[in-house]
Amino acid sequence: MSEYEDSATSSNDVSGGHSDIKTAIVTGANSGLGFEVTKGLAERGTHVVMVCRSIERGENAKQEIETELPESSLTVHELDLADLDSLAAFAEWFESTYDELHLLCNNAGVMAIPRKETAEGFEYQFGVNHLGHFALTAHLLPVLTRTTEESRVITQSSVAHRNGEIDFDDLHGEKSYSAWGAYGQSKLANVLFGYELDRRLPDEANVKSIVCHPGWAATDLQFRGPRQSGSRLRLWMMKLANTVIAQSAERGAEPMLYAATEPKLEGGQFVGPDGFRNMRGSPEVQESSDRSYDVDTAQRLWEVSEELTGVSFDLDLPEANWQ
Repeated sequence: MSEYEDSATSSNDVSGGHSDIKTAIVTGANSGLGFEVTKGLAERGTHVVMVCRSIERGENAKQEIETELPESSLTVHELDLADLDSLAAFAEWFESTYDELHLLCNNAGVMAIPRKETAEGFEYQFGVNHLGHFALTAHLLPVLTRTTEESRVITQSSVAHRNGEIDFDDLHGEKSYSAWGAYGQSKLANVLFGYELDRRLPDEANVKSIVCHPGWAATDLQFRGPRQSGSRLRLWMMKLANTVIAQSAERGAEPMLYAATEPKLEGGQFVGPDGFRNMRGSPEVQESSDRSYDVDTAQRLWEVSEELTGVSFDLDLPEANWQ
């Protein structure tokens, strides 16, 4: 039994065996965009594994969704994206419990916080936003590829990726740290990873990798950095921006839901809101930044990420895993 196995709570569970119900994992499912994505998938009849750092907050979110959607099928499970051991334990539990995984929604993230480090000593934003999801996807690739229907990996980026640059000489901000610079780097890394994963996946695997971003959505994410740094000015500015610019978290979740459910989407596409400066609006396929299409940077980031996490993608899987 995994050390995390007892930390799962479920309702109308479809674990084990094959089922007509699709199964999804949503990271950061207890609040903000993750909560709305979970609710949106549950409304569509998907069984959702709500991955949360706090079981208590996850359970509260689950109960809130069940109150609104009594027929929803949800499981809450603990996972800390800042701890590689937690990632491995979760993946072990999932593979021992579920036969298939149709949707992996790499949603959770932190934004523009003061510098701190993950359990392995990675800069926290790069470690959680990129490396954590990179390792999680690698661990879950076998179950994704053996799923009988098409499966998708959906990675949440941000419009901030346009200002991002991968600093291979100082990935962890040890020489010079900027909260927003580190955030932009991590969000660019999300796009580079999503595209490179799609390039590397064999067609026979029947897995698509799609990247999305929510525009500017009003969630608690914007307030964590100012609170942690103690900046009242930044906190006030974020509250003002959420009031004037942002769309709701429900609308902000639409690009990820679209990326997860729209049949016509192809792997390697980028989905975001269609409104002014892509900050709000309805989801559409659009272009990401020029840097995000740099294949050499993507390949180097992939290699560095494998080295840092100690996790590699087994893309030469047995034919039995193909549909």
